Amino acid sequence: MNLDSHTTAFVFPGQGSQVLGMGRDLAERYPVAKQTFEEADSILGVRLSKIMWEGPDADIKDTLNTQPALFIHSLAVFRTFSQIEPEFKAAVMAGHSLGELSALAAAGAFSFEAGLRLVRRRGELMKRAGEQAPGGMAAILGLDIPTLEGVCTEASFGEELVRVANDNCPAQVVISGAKSAVDRAMAGAKAAGAKRAVPLEVSIAAHSPLMASIQAEWDEAIREVPFSPLQATVIGNVEANPLLDENAARADVSAQMQSRVRWTESVRFMANMGIVDFVEIGTGTVLGGLIKRIVVEGRSHSLGTPEDFDAVL
Repeated sequence: MNLDSHTTAFVFPGQGSQVLGMGRDLAERYPVAKQTFEEADSILGVRLSKIMWEGPDADIKDTLNTQPALFIHSLAVFRTFSQIEPEFKAAVMAGHSLGELSALAAAGAFSFEAGLRLVRRRGELMKRAGEQAPGGMAAILGLDIPTLEGVCTEASFGEELVRVANDNCPAQVVISGAKSAVDRAMAGAKAAGAKRAVPLEVSIAAHSPLMASIQAEWDEAIREVPFSPLQATVIGNVEANPLLDENAARADVSAQMQSRVRWTESVRFMANMGIVDFVEIGTGTVLGGLIKRIVVEGRSHSLGTPEDFDAVL
Protein backbone atom coordinates (compact mmCIF):
# COMPACT_ATOMS: atom_id res chain seq x y z
CA MET A 1 0.00 0.00 0.00
CA ASN A 2 1.33 3.41 -0.98
CA LEU A 3 -0.40 5.34 1.81
CA ASP A 4 1.42 6.63 4.89
CA SER A 5 -0.89 6.69 7.89
CA HIS A 6 0.83 9.79 9.28
CA THR A 7 -0.05 11.84 6.19
CA THR A 8 -3.43 10.30 5.33
CA ALA A 9 -6.93 11.56 6.10
CA PHE A 10 -10.16 9.62 5.75
CA VAL A 11 -13.00 11.83 4.51
CA PHE A 12 -16.66 10.81 4.40
CA PRO A 13 -19.18 12.09 1.81
CA GLY A 14 -22.53 13.70 2.47
CA GLN A 15 -25.85 13.94 0.68
CA GLY A 16 -25.50 14.40 -3.06
CA SER A 17 -22.98 11.58 -3.49
CA GLN A 18 -25.59 8.81 -3.61
CA VAL A 19 -25.87 6.57 -6.69
CA LEU A 20 -28.04 3.58 -7.47
CA GLY A 21 -26.16 0.35 -6.81
CA MET A 22 -23.87 1.84 -4.17
CA GLY A 23 -22.15 -0.86 -2.14
CA ARG A 24 -23.53 -3.88 -4.00
CA ASP A 25 -20.22 -4.98 -5.59
CA LEU A 26 -18.46 -4.41 -2.29
CA ALA A 27 -20.90 -6.68 -0.46
CA GLU A 28 -20.50 -9.35 -3.13
CA ARG A 29 -16.72 -9.49 -2.65
CA TYR A 30 -16.18 -8.80 1.05
CA PRO A 31 -18.12 -10.72 3.75
CA VAL A 32 -17.67 -7.93 6.33
CA ALA A 33 -19.33 -5.46 3.95
CA LYS A 34 -22.21 -7.87 3.29
CA GLN A 35 -22.60 -8.32 7.04
CA THR A 36 -22.75 -4.54 7.52
CA PHE A 37 -25.60 -4.16 5.02
CA GLU A 38 -27.48 -7.08 6.57
CA GLU A 39 -26.98 -5.61 10.04
CA ALA A 40 -28.31 -2.25 8.85
CA ASP A 41 -31.40 -3.85 7.30
CA SER A 42 -32.08 -5.62 10.60
CA ILE A 43 -31.63 -2.45 12.66
CA LEU A 44 -33.92 -0.39 10.42
CA GLY A 45 -36.49 -3.14 9.95
CA VAL A 46 -36.52 -2.48 6.21
CA ARG A 47 -34.39 -3.77 3.35
CA LEU A 48 -32.68 -0.48 2.63
CA SER A 49 -29.93 -2.42 0.83
CA LYS A 50 -32.52 -3.49 -1.78
CA ILE A 51 -33.49 0.15 -2.34
CA MET A 52 -29.82 1.13 -2.58
CA TRP A 53 -29.06 -1.58 -5.12
CA GLU A 54 -32.29 -1.91 -7.11
CA GLY A 55 -34.11 1.39 -6.67
CA PRO A 56 -36.31 2.88 -7.83
CA ASP A 57 -34.07 5.89 -8.25
CA ALA A 58 -36.64 8.21 -6.66
CA ASP A 59 -36.48 6.20 -3.43
CA ILE A 60 -32.71 6.42 -3.07
CA LYS A 61 -32.97 10.19 -3.63
CA ASP A 62 -35.53 10.50 -0.82
CA THR A 63 -33.74 12.16 2.11
CA LEU A 64 -35.26 9.57 4.43
CA ASN A 65 -33.27 6.86 2.61
CA THR A 66 -30.34 8.82 1.22
CA GLN A 67 -28.79 9.72 4.55
CA PRO A 68 -28.73 6.23 6.11
CA ALA A 69 -27.68 4.73 2.76
CA LEU A 70 -24.58 6.90 2.60
CA PHE A 71 -23.78 6.21 6.25
CA ILE A 72 -24.11 2.44 5.77
CA HIS A 73 -21.93 2.38 2.66
CA SER A 74 -19.23 4.49 4.32
CA LEU A 75 -19.12 2.27 7.38
CA ALA A 76 -19.11 -0.89 5.24
CA VAL A 77 -16.08 0.49 3.40
CA PHE A 78 -14.37 1.53 6.62
CA ARG A 79 -14.95 -1.85 8.24
CA THR A 80 -13.66 -3.64 5.16
CA PHE A 81 -10.51 -1.53 5.02
CA SER A 82 -9.96 -1.97 8.76
CA GLN A 83 -10.19 -5.74 8.42
CA ILE A 84 -7.73 -5.83 5.51
CA GLU A 85 -5.31 -3.30 7.04
CA PRO A 86 -5.88 -3.56 10.81
CA GLU A 87 -2.67 -1.71 11.69
CA PHE A 88 -3.41 1.32 9.50
CA LYS A 89 -4.87 4.28 11.40
CA ALA A 90 -5.49 7.48 9.47
CA ALA A 91 -3.98 10.58 11.07
CA VAL A 92 -7.30 12.44 10.95
CA MET A 93 -10.90 12.08 9.78
CA ALA A 94 -13.56 14.50 8.59
CA GLY A 95 -16.96 14.30 6.96
CA HIS A 96 -19.04 16.72 4.91
CA SER A 97 -22.39 17.44 6.59
CA LEU A 98 -23.98 13.99 7.02
CA GLY A 99 -20.49 12.58 6.51
CA GLU A 100 -19.45 14.00 9.87
CA LEU A 101 -21.64 11.38 11.56
CA SER A 102 -19.96 8.67 9.48
CA ALA A 103 -16.55 9.99 10.54
CA LEU A 104 -17.60 10.02 14.20
CA ALA A 105 -18.88 6.44 13.99
CA ALA A 106 -15.60 5.37 12.37
CA ALA A 107 -13.75 7.16 15.18
CA GLY A 108 -15.71 5.23 17.81
CA ALA A 109 -17.76 8.16 19.10
CA PHE A 110 -20.84 5.91 19.01
CA SER A 111 -21.76 2.45 17.80
CA PHE A 112 -22.82 1.59 14.28
CA GLU A 113 -26.36 0.90 15.47
CA ALA A 114 -26.64 4.14 17.46
CA GLY A 115 -25.17 6.11 14.57
CA LEU A 116 -27.50 4.55 12.02
CA ARG A 117 -30.57 5.25 14.14
CA LEU A 118 -29.40 8.85 14.62
CA VAL A 119 -28.82 9.30 10.90
CA ARG A 120 -32.23 7.85 10.11
CA ARG A 121 -33.79 10.30 12.56
CA ARG A 122 -31.82 13.13 10.94
CA GLY A 123 -33.30 12.22 7.58
CA GLU A 124 -36.82 12.03 8.99
CA LEU A 125 -36.57 15.39 10.69
CA MET A 126 -34.98 17.20 7.75
CA LYS A 127 -37.58 15.79 5.38
CA ARG A 128 -40.36 17.01 7.66
CA ALA A 129 -38.76 20.45 7.97
CA GLY A 130 -38.68 20.64 4.17
CA GLU A 131 -42.36 19.76 3.98
CA GLN A 132 -43.42 22.22 6.68
CA ALA A 133 -41.26 25.10 5.48
CA PRO A 134 -40.06 24.41 1.93
CA GLY A 135 -36.87 26.20 1.07
CA GLY A 136 -34.16 26.07 -1.51
CA MET A 137 -30.44 25.87 -2.05
CA ALA A 138 -28.18 27.12 -4.82
CA ALA A 139 -24.56 26.71 -5.80
CA ILE A 140 -22.71 29.96 -6.38
CA LEU A 141 -19.57 29.70 -8.49
CA GLY A 142 -16.73 32.19 -8.55
CA LEU A 143 -17.64 34.53 -5.70
CA ASP A 144 -15.71 34.91 -2.45
CA ILE A 145 -17.34 34.26 0.92
CA PRO A 146 -17.33 37.85 2.29
CA THR A 147 -19.01 39.17 -0.86
CA LEU A 148 -21.56 36.36 -0.84
CA GLU A 149 -22.31 36.93 2.84
CA GLY A 150 -23.13 40.54 1.98
CA VAL A 151 -25.34 39.42 -0.89
CA CYS A 152 -27.23 37.05 1.44
CA THR A 153 -27.74 39.79 4.01
CA GLU A 154 -29.21 42.10 1.38
CA ALA A 155 -31.45 39.32 0.05
CA SER A 156 -32.90 38.49 3.50
CA PHE A 157 -36.12 40.21 4.59
CA GLY A 158 -38.00 39.42 7.81
CA GLU A 159 -38.43 35.67 8.03
CA GLU A 160 -37.27 35.19 4.43
CA LEU A 161 -33.66 34.38 5.23
CA VAL A 162 -30.78 33.00 3.17
CA ARG A 163 -27.33 32.05 4.45
CA VAL A 164 -24.08 30.53 3.28
CA ALA A 165 -24.63 26.81 3.97
CA ASN A 166 -21.62 24.97 2.51
CA ASP A 167 -18.20 26.51 1.95
CA ASN A 168 -17.26 23.63 -0.35
CA CYS A 169 -14.16 25.06 -2.01
CA PRO A 170 -12.93 28.51 -3.11
CA ALA A 171 -14.83 28.31 -6.38
CA GLN A 172 -18.05 26.76 -5.10
CA VAL A 173 -20.25 27.89 -2.23
CA VAL A 174 -23.82 26.76 -1.51
CA ILE A 175 -26.45 29.08 -0.09
CA SER A 176 -29.62 27.92 1.65
CA GLY A 177 -32.85 29.39 2.96
CA ALA A 178 -36.32 30.55 2.00
CA LYS A 179 -36.81 30.05 -1.74
CA SER A 180 -37.68 33.68 -2.41
CA ALA A 181 -34.57 34.82 -0.55
CA VAL A 182 -32.42 32.27 -2.39
CA ASP A 183 -33.76 33.57 -5.70
CA ARG A 184 -32.90 37.16 -4.72
CA ALA A 185 -29.44 36.06 -3.57
CA MET A 186 -28.80 34.27 -6.86
CA ALA A 187 -29.60 37.45 -8.76
CA GLY A 188 -27.48 39.49 -6.34
CA ALA A 189 -24.58 37.06 -6.68
CA LYS A 190 -24.62 37.36 -10.47
CA ALA A 191 -24.70 41.14 -10.19
CA ALA A 192 -21.72 40.95 -7.82
CA GLY A 193 -19.66 39.00 -10.33
CA ALA A 194 -20.45 35.32 -9.76
CA LYS A 195 -19.68 33.15 -12.77
CA ARG A 196 -22.80 31.06 -12.24
CA ALA A 197 -25.68 30.70 -9.80
CA VAL A 198 -27.29 27.27 -10.08
CA PRO A 199 -30.42 26.26 -8.14
CA LEU A 200 -30.20 22.79 -6.62
CA GLU A 201 -33.02 20.26 -7.01
CA VAL A 202 -33.97 20.18 -3.32
CA SER A 203 -36.82 21.48 -1.20
CA ILE A 204 -34.83 21.26 2.04
CA ALA A 205 -32.90 24.33 3.17
CA ALA A 206 -30.14 22.42 4.96
CA HIS A 207 -27.75 24.25 7.30
CA SER A 208 -30.01 27.28 7.50
CA PRO A 209 -32.47 28.87 9.96
CA LEU A 210 -35.28 26.91 8.29
CA MET A 211 -34.05 23.89 10.25
CA ALA A 212 -34.94 25.64 13.54
CA SER A 213 -38.35 23.92 13.65
CA ILE A 214 -36.69 20.51 14.18
CA GLN A 215 -33.71 21.59 16.31
CA ALA A 216 -35.28 20.62 19.65
CA GLU A 217 -36.19 17.13 18.42
CA TRP A 218 -32.74 16.73 16.86
CA ASP A 219 -31.10 17.67 20.14
CA GLU A 220 -33.30 15.15 21.94
CA ALA A 221 -32.23 12.43 19.51
CA ILE A 222 -28.57 13.31 20.12
CA ARG A 223 -29.02 13.19 23.89
CA GLU A 224 -30.31 9.62 23.61
CA VAL A 225 -27.07 8.48 21.94
CA PRO A 226 -24.32 7.28 24.30
CA PHE A 227 -21.17 9.03 23.07
CA SER A 228 -17.72 7.60 23.84
CA PRO A 229 -14.23 9.14 23.77
CA LEU A 230 -13.02 9.50 20.19
CA GLN A 231 -10.36 7.00 19.12
CA ALA A 232 -9.21 9.21 16.24
CA THR A 233 -8.95 12.92 15.52
CA VAL A 234 -12.08 14.25 13.80
CA ILE A 235 -12.36 17.76 12.36
CA GLY A 236 -15.80 19.22 13.06
CA ASN A 237 -17.92 20.99 10.47
CA VAL A 238 -18.97 23.95 12.59
CA GLU A 239 -15.60 25.36 13.66
CA ALA A 240 -13.25 23.41 11.34
CA ASN A 241 -11.24 22.36 14.41
CA PRO A 242 -10.58 18.99 16.07
CA LEU A 243 -13.35 17.64 18.29
CA LEU A 244 -11.39 17.01 21.47
CA ASP A 245 -13.87 14.83 23.34
CA GLU A 246 -17.34 13.33 23.22
CA ASN A 247 -18.95 16.53 24.55
CA ALA A 248 -17.41 18.54 21.72
CA ALA A 249 -18.59 15.93 19.24
CA ARG A 250 -22.13 16.05 20.60
CA ALA A 251 -22.19 19.86 20.48
CA ASP A 252 -20.91 19.96 16.90
CA VAL A 253 -23.48 17.45 15.67
CA SER A 254 -26.20 19.55 17.28
CA ALA A 255 -25.01 22.92 15.97
CA GLN A 256 -24.36 21.52 12.51
CA MET A 257 -28.08 21.42 11.73
CA GLN A 258 -28.30 25.20 11.27
CA SER A 259 -24.61 26.05 10.82
CA ARG A 260 -22.31 26.41 7.85
CA VAL A 261 -20.27 23.41 6.73
CA ARG A 262 -16.74 24.83 6.76
CA TRP A 263 -15.26 22.30 4.37
CA THR A 264 -12.64 24.56 2.80
CA GLU A 265 -11.30 25.48 6.23
CA SER A 266 -11.42 21.85 7.36
CA VAL A 267 -9.36 20.64 4.41
CA ARG A 268 -6.83 23.43 4.88
CA PHE A 269 -6.54 22.56 8.55
CA MET A 270 -5.76 18.97 7.63
CA ALA A 271 -3.24 20.06 5.00
CA ASN A 272 -1.53 22.23 7.63
CA MET A 273 -1.29 19.09 9.79
CA GLY A 274 0.81 17.56 7.05
CA ILE A 275 -1.93 15.56 5.33
CA VAL A 276 -1.06 14.73 1.73
CA ASP A 277 -3.46 11.89 0.88
CA PHE A 278 -7.22 12.24 1.27
CA VAL A 279 -9.13 8.96 1.00
CA GLU A 280 -12.86 9.33 0.31
CA ILE A 281 -14.56 6.54 2.26
CA GLY A 282 -17.88 5.59 0.68
CA THR A 283 -19.81 6.68 -2.36
CA GLY A 284 -18.50 8.78 -5.21
CA THR A 285 -15.72 11.30 -5.81
CA VAL A 286 -17.44 14.57 -4.87
CA LEU A 287 -15.11 15.38 -1.98
CA GLY A 288 -12.04 14.49 -4.01
CA GLY A 289 -13.02 17.05 -6.61
CA LEU A 290 -13.47 19.73 -3.95
CA ILE A 291 -10.20 18.87 -2.22
CA LYS A 292 -8.23 19.26 -5.44
CA ARG A 293 -9.50 22.84 -5.65
CA ILE A 294 -8.57 23.57 -2.03
CA VAL A 295 -5.17 21.88 -1.72
CA VAL A 296 -3.46 21.76 -5.10
CA GLU A 297 -0.67 19.50 -3.85
CA GLY A 298 -3.07 17.09 -2.13
CA ARG A 299 -3.79 13.65 -3.55
CA SER A 300 -7.33 12.26 -3.58
CA HIS A 301 -8.29 8.60 -3.59
CA SER A 302 -11.71 6.95 -3.80
CA LEU A 303 -12.51 3.92 -1.67
CA GLY A 304 -15.98 2.58 -2.28
CA THR A 305 -15.82 -0.26 -4.80
CA PRO A 306 -13.74 -3.45 -5.14
CA GLU A 307 -11.84 -1.74 -7.95
CA ASP A 308 -11.00 1.12 -5.62
CA PHE A 309 -9.66 -1.35 -3.07
CA ASP A 310 -7.50 -2.95 -5.75
CA ALA A 311 -6.08 0.45 -6.68
CA VAL A 312 -5.44 1.66 -3.12
CA LEU A 313 -4.13 -1.61 -1.72
